[in-house]
Amino acid sequence: MISEAQFQHELDLIITNAIREDVGDGDHSSLACIPESATGKAKLLVKDDGILAGVEFARMVFQYVDPGLQMEVFIADGTPVKYGDVAFHVSGSSQSILKAERLVLNAMQRMSAIATKTKVFVTLLEGTGTKILDTRKTTPGIRAIEKWAVKIAGGENHRFALYDMIMLKDNHIDFAGGITKAIQKTNAYLLEKNLDLKIIVEARNLGEVREILENEGVYRILLDNFNYEDTRKAVEMINGKCLTESSGGINEETVRHYAECGVNYVSSGALTHSIYNMDLSLKAI
Repeated sequence: MISEAQFQHELDLIITNAIREDVGDGDHSSLACIPESATGKAKLLVKDDGILAGVEFARMVFQYVDPGLQMEVFIADGTPVKYGDVAFHVSGSSQSILKAERLVLNAMQRMSAIATKTKVFVTLLEGTGTKILDTRKTTPGIRAIEKWAVKIAGGENHRFALYDMIMLKDNHIDFAGGITKAIQKTNAYLLEKNLDLKIIVEARNLGEVREILENEGVYRILLDNFNYEDTRKAVEMINGKCLTESSGGINEETVRHYAECGVNYVSSGALTHSIYNMDLSLKAI
């Protein structure tokens, strides 16, 4: 996984680029009718039910736009919220509050929706010992905040990107000439480049699980689109030699069943790619 410093760098890039995109050479609506010296206060109003996420990201945005802006937080990230709740107040320059408003709302609405969906999966997995993972099926440019939202709700992050973990999927295996060749070439590459990266290998059937187990250096086997019976058989075959992950078609109806097959992880792209933004607004008070 990426370091905290790398992750913070990703957040900084998101904020810098989003403000560049949204503000350009100036927020002319505010500049036209609000004096530079004007100060005010606004509240973050929750207009939906779910899990709140993005409060600390909002703090970063406000500080980036204007270090003089002050937040008074009433509801922390990861807390269940309902219609009518007020998450925080922000006070200071009226122009600065308005400049930051859209980025704060866009980010928090999406992060809260992801956190809300993730919490459903976390709850469904309670008592099984299986953890829910996100995927790389994220919105281009804002992966860091989407994966942060998963963590806020109790989920786990898969690899962040292509550079922090090796995942040998079906196309890698086919292009490399088979499972064994793909694993052997990967181990040789990591040794040559002096890289310490974990290796995940995708299996499409029990035969491929057997072949993966004949090789060394595999951290986790991804059981892709296995049915429940074959998942149980695969877990028995692997017998703790490496970690196990179920993926493909994982949803609220199937996630518990896969967990009960004994896998360590289940992964679902739906955590980040199939959500509806939580309704939030920033209102002057």
